Amino acid sequence: MTEPCRDLKVDGLVNARDLGGLPLSRGGTTPRGVFFRSENIDAVTPDGWLQLHDAGIRTVVDLRQPDERARDRHLRPSWLTTTVVDLDGLESTDFWAHFWDNGLVGTALYFLPHLAAMPERMAAVLAALSGAGDGGVLFHCMGGRDRTGLVSMVLLSVVGVEPEAIVDDYLETVRLGDVRAAAADRTNEEAAIERLLAARGTTTEQAFRDALAGLDLAALLSTAGLSDRHQRVLRTWGGRGPSRQDA
Repeated sequence: MTEPCRDLKVDGLVNARDLGGLPLSRGGTTPRGVFFRSENIDAVTPDGWLQLHDAGIRTVVDLRQPDERARDRHLRPSWLTTTVVDLDGLESTDFWAHFWDNGLVGTALYFLPHLAAMPERMAAVLAALSGAGDGGVLFHCMGGRDRTGLVSMVLLSVVGVEPEAIVDDYLETVRLGDVRAAAADRTNEEAAIERLLAARGTTTEQAFRDALAGLDLAALLSTAGLSDRHQRVLRTWGGRGPSRQDA
């Protein structure tokens, strides 16, 4: 039987999808309408906002840096709650010296080092996701590739999604390279990223697989200091889902 499409059809977005419907290692699938991922939502049109509302989304967790947020041109609707969590933490200059200018910030090679160096950043994201109010929660960065990919890797691992499905979700954004580039009016960078990684003896897929395999969830959740309720939400996605009230 063909699995239902997880793509989130929103005017102004090309890399948005529901993280529901993914296979769990213990059987079953992740609930739909709970957590969503996308690129920057500043290009969402009025019709697109209606589509997001109809999808049950009521909260956005914005992972971007302050200067990226400052470039936004459009207001978000009043029914939407936005929680800002700067995942990068560029003030940690010693860390970023190893990943920024050499382009590795655009690869999964920085995922595990970032979690080790700044676990409080991911902890803040997990708290925002698990502590959001009624309705679905969408999280995004700029392109919806790496910061969003890192959060998805952790979020899907905590709930127990099968590893191959986590890998495929990350690669779906990679496969959308041409579409994402056209929407942003820029060049598709995926080939350049592959060359960069090849010079380091790996690939886009393998770098992500290695990050996923090396993820220490117990240590991360212990460091995060999340309440029992927040951890329960992350492990089950229970108590979250489409809003039952008209905003």
